[in-house]
Amino acid sequence: MPRLRHPEKAHRPDNAQPKKPHWIKVRAPGGEGYEKTRRIMNENRLVTVCQEASCPNAGECWGRGHATMMIMGDVCTRACSFCNIATGKPAEGLDAFEPGRVADAVSKLGLNHVVITSVDRDDIDDGGAAHFAQTIRAIRHRSPGTTIEILTPDFLHCDPKVLEVVVEARPDVFNHNLETVPGLYPDVRPGARYFHSLRLLQRVKELDPGIFTKSGIMVGLGETRLQVLQVMDDMRAADVDFLTIGQYLQPTPKHHAIDRFVPPDEFAGYEKAAYGKGFLMVSATPLTRSSYHAGEDFERLRAARQEKLGA
Repeated sequence: MPRLRHPEKAHRPDNAQPKKPHWIKVRAPGGEGYEKTRRIMNENRLVTVCQEASCPNAGECWGRGHATMMIMGDVCTRACSFCNIATGKPAEGLDAFEPGRVADAVSKLGLNHVVITSVDRDDIDDGGAAHFAQTIRAIRHRSPGTTIEILTPDFLHCDPKVLEVVVEARPDVFNHNLETVPGLYPDVRPGARYFHSLRLLQRVKELDPGIFTKSGIMVGLGETRLQVLQVMDDMRAADVDFLTIGQYLQPTPKHHAIDRFVPPDEFAGYEKAAYGKGFLMVSATPLTRSSYHAGEDFERLRAARQEKLGA
């Protein structure tokens, strides 16, 4: 099956992308730090979601030596209409040496905090759960002082027990993004199920209450404020600790169209509302992404829990 970079569905007659406002523009990537990170990724034959998903913050993060590594290949078995990662039939099996290469890159970069994500691999019985666990253990062995955040798929078609394999490896943060409000799932995330993803996050806390849980959504896809607030309530009911909200950016004209650019003051309003609902940590800005400033946010998250326990 050929790799498809863009879902073949238009969401407006001309699907033209609106002009980006000034608050969403970023500098082009470059510089010594950026080149060093790129070199280490290439030497270790690693894929990054920064590149594959065309993250607007890649230049800043790579310049600081931070990269979100994407394991299990660069071809996803899903075809979400917001995502720029290639979709199709991945190569069979997984690279048994990849966890070691990831650990080597983490060591070379000297990371205090690392984010590991993946494509969806519905073609594998456990969805890649064991591979996540092996990667976590490899990093722990090579860089015991590094805190580890994982951003996982939903393991929708797997035995529910595969989640235990990942949790037993003890990541510091377990992140799984809901991505959008439930009413938009048929168009935005057709291969997923909102309440399954919500239950996944809840189950992590049941298995290990000490692991921080995290989830995020995009805005500007056509959702309403009330729908966003309801998602916040659903996350808190699942005991999610950390919420991220960022502006959706349409990768190409064939992807889901941008409904609007949400202004910074609305993001500030979402942040205030989220803290009021009890989240330990909230990042809500136009350029917020799951792993943007993840290390600094983790320190604040840990401090917020300690303050809460001491109160």
